Amino acid sequence: MATRQRIVEGAAEEIRQRGAAGTTLDDIRARTATSKSQIFHYFPGGKDELLLAVAAREADRVLEDQQPHLGNLGNLGSWAAWQDWRDAVVRRYELQGVNCPLGVLMTELGRTTPASQALTGQLLTQWQESLRRGVRRMQDGGRIDQGLDADRTAAMLVAAVQGGVTILMSTGSIEHLEAALDTALLLLRGHAPAA
Repeated sequence: MATRQRIVEGAAEEIRQRGAAGTTLDDIRARTATSKSQIFHYFPGGKDELLLAVAAREADRVLEDQQPHLGNLGNLGSWAAWQDWRDAVVRRYELQGVNCPLGVLMTELGRTTPASQALTGQLLTQWQESLRRGVRRMQDGGRIDQGLDADRTAAMLVAAVQGGVTILMSTGSIEHLEAALDTALLLLRGHAPAA
């Protein structure tokens, strides 16, 4: 399993540098010091199967990088917690830059394979559910009006992040991601009950 993990991590690094289309199995083989037979042993479907494994790992990493903010232990239960989550998201993508392996794989593979569409759907469902729980915590704590639709709000937050990341990948600018998240949090604060 260590070899498989090394191949997945190496492929992710190559995609960060070259993009998915520009990354070949030979590039991955050279980076990971593996043979073609090792790559095909773990990924008999070739590059598409390997890219799907990279997407799965990157999907996990997206949620991991937002911990403890998206955890189950009362996180996102205050305005400070929401700001900390926002800062963690921005920091993750600032460090990552324009070559987001998950974003590239979602846009390139997501349109072509049912498996990548299912993977993307699973990530977005988990992410949205974590944010929905945060909105509900704020509602239960009396910080947000009970009438606000927590599911739609969580969907809007995920869309704000993904839209900002897509623009970052195209322009190299984090500005749109920051603007989307800041505006989303302002809108959320606008649903605070009157004092």
